[in-house]
Amino acid sequence: MAQINPFIHFNGNAEEAFAFYKAILGGEFTSLIRFKDMNFENYAVSQQEAEKIMHIELSIGKQSVLMGSDTPKELGQHNERETRSKIHLRAESKEDAEHLFNSLSNGGEIEFPLQEAPWGSYFGMLRDRFGIEWMVDFR
Repeated sequence: MAQINPFIHFNGNAEEAFAFYKAILGGEFTSLIRFKDMNFENYAVSQQEAEKIMHIELSIGKQSVLMGSDTPKELGQHNERETRSKIHLRAESKEDAEHLFNSLSNGGEIEFPLQEAPWGSYFGMLRDRFGIEWMVDFR
């Protein structure tokens, strides 16, 4: 069966964002590659971009992986207010949902407060301080 793992892009703060996510979600970094580590022919990395993240993976639980990277300046900046897909987190308990929601929303913006939803779920939506959108859910 196929597995879906989100890959998110950042404007130069991927390392800070992934440290934040690891502190909240737990897990381990299974990959962390910087642009300076790349050896592509005809691709020169600027000093400004050398320490930025080319690829990072955070393994969460038994099967989930959150992946990401910084976007090189020559590819442009991401609009952190644009409409994006949301990352859905299914909590193991109501307390876990509250911890995830409150931690991720710290410094961010609550779009839909965590509450009992009409469809029978304890649910909330937020945009974290890095502009990434999350849905937290407990059923």
